[in-house]
Amino acid sequence: MDSNPSGNSAPLIDVALAQMKTAIIRCELAPGTRLKVDSLSKAYGLSSSPIREALNRLAQDGIVQATENRGFWVAPISVEDFRDISRLRVLLEQEALADSIEHGDEEWEVNVLTAFHRLSLVEKKLDSGPVALDDNWSERHRAFHMALLSATPSSLLRSMVASLFDRAERYRRYSALHRLEQRHKSNEHEALMKAAIARDKEKATRLLKKHIDGTLERVVGALERQAATVQ
Repeated sequence: MDSNPSGNSAPLIDVALAQMKTAIIRCELAPGTRLKVDSLSKAYGLSSSPIREALNRLAQDGIVQATENRGFWVAPISVEDFRDISRLRVLLEQEALADSIEHGDEEWEVNVLTAFHRLSLVEKKLDSGPVALDDNWSERHRAFHMALLSATPSSLLRSMVASLFDRAERYRRYSALHRLEQRHKSNEHEALMKAAIARDKEKATRLLKKHIDGTLERVVGALERQAATVQ
C-alpha cells in the first residue's frame, strides 16, 4: 500500500500527520467526527501503523481525542475551550514576541517584513468572503505570526505557540462559516509589524493581546449565534 524503500516509517507518519492535521484545522473533518483507522488508511493510501501514530500525535496536540475503548475522534469545539486557548496564546505569544524583539537580528527583521508583505499582497486579491476560509491567506497569516515570534531562543516556546495557533485556527475556520461581518486584518498586522520592528516591546505586546482578544470576541460571538440556532 505505502512505498518506503528505506524501511523508515517516520516519513510516512509525517505524511499522515500533515494531511490529517490540515483536514482537521480546515474543518474538512468536522468536530466530533469519528476517526476510523481503517477508513483513514484507505483514504490516504497508507498502512494503519503511520495512521495510528499520527492520530496519537494529533491527540497530544489537542485537536484529536482518544480513549482505549472508543478509538479516535476529532476534538469537539466549545466556547470554554477557545477561551482557554486564547488566554494561553496571550501569555505565551507575548513572551515569545518580547523575546524576539530583544534577540531578533537583521535577518529576523527581514523575515517579518517579508511575511507581512506576502500577507498584504494576498489580502489585496481577496473578495468580500471570510479571509479565514482562504487557504492562501491562512498560510500567509500563520507565517507572519510565526515570523514575529521566531527569534525567541526557546525552541519549546516556539513549539507551544505554534500548536496553540493551529488549535485557534480551527476555531477561526469553523466560526467563519457563521460570522456576520467580514474583516481584513491588514491594519492590525501592519501596526503589530511596525511596533516589533521599532523594538517597542510594550506597544507590540499590547497590540498582540488586543489582536488575539479581538479574535476571541468574534469567534465566541459566532459560536454563540450558531448554538442559539440549533436549540
